[in-house]
Amino acid sequence: MSAQDLNNYFAKEAIRELALLYCRGVDRQDVGLLRDLYTEDATDTHGDTFDGKASDYVAFLEKSFPYMKYSGHHVCNHLISVDGDTAEGEVYALAYHIIPDGKGGELEDFMCVRYLDRYRLCDDGKWRFAQRVVTYDLRKQTPSNGNILNNEEPSWAYFQSAMFTKGARGRN
Repeated sequence: MSAQDLNNYFAKEAIRELALLYCRGVDRQDVGLLRDLYTEDATDTHGDTFDGKASDYVAFLEKSFPYMKYSGHHVCNHLISVDGDTAEGEVYALAYHIIPDGKGGELEDFMCVRYLDRYRLCDDGKWRFAQRVVTYDLRKQTPSNGNILNNEEPSWAYFQSAMFTKGARGRN
């Protein structure tokens, strides 16, 4: 294995962690963590829901969190191509939310999505999203029975490592 192969391997692992941290940030409603995952000039496009600067997307999410009773993102396949200090990748994911239906009830919102990402290695040595475009391969909404089993986040109290700490300081 060449030095370049080894560098690419470590870059891909850091980028995979970046994608997982995004899921954790949304699902745990951790705005501090989400802000740390994007470059300053990053953009984010979520279908017809949002298209603009990533910092505005995080603010959009922050305003949405009080209305989102549950959020679960589950990463499936993740292909990455690294070229020096830039990379691109495609993440297949399943996303499940419980959201208001606009009529006083709730919807179960299930999506099969693909994140089409461009990544950049920043001066602090961390990979971040430079551009994120979400495509929806399948979406199904059904009325929810509202049966959430646990609405408190146990991992913040359970884990001791910085990785699971709330906020941007949680990234290793």
